[in-house]
Amino acid sequence: MAWVETDGGRAAAGFEGETRDCVTRAIAVATGRPYREVYEELRRRAKLRAESYRGTKKAFKSPRIGVHREIYQPYLEALGWAWTPTMKVGQGCKVHLCAEELPEGRLIVAVSRHLCAVVDGVVHDAFDPTRRGRRCVYGYYQKARSNDNG
Repeated sequence: MAWVETDGGRAAAGFEGETRDCVTRAIAVATGRPYREVYEELRRRAKLRAESYRGTKKAFKSPRIGVHREIYQPYLEALGWAWTPTMKVGQGCKVHLCAEELPEGRLIVAVSRHLCAVVDGVVHDAFDPTRRGRRCVYGYYQKARSNDNG
């Protein structure tokens, strides 16, 4: 699978230093939204979620150090993206991170401890996550098709 190195617009948004921002980067690349916009929305949602846990040990997480699925999935759904699972517990790997096993179009692909953008069979990420086509795909988000004719 081909790979294009990208920070998803992170540097252009003024961010510097080391980060674990795969969620922000993948959403920015796949949706075409500016990195800063995606970052701020994920930060807002994470902060709201943390406030609902006030008094517990659940900590506020920054999009700079990782975002849990309970934060980013509702955001993607609000943007019209739908989840397609490709693996069930105990089933074993059925889909790998390779062009032949994924649909065409813009995808946000979940692999072990990472999200990456795949656009028409090409990975767009800060590093090559494919493991030479052997990395197992847990599922992917894809823009849902509208039911109208326009």
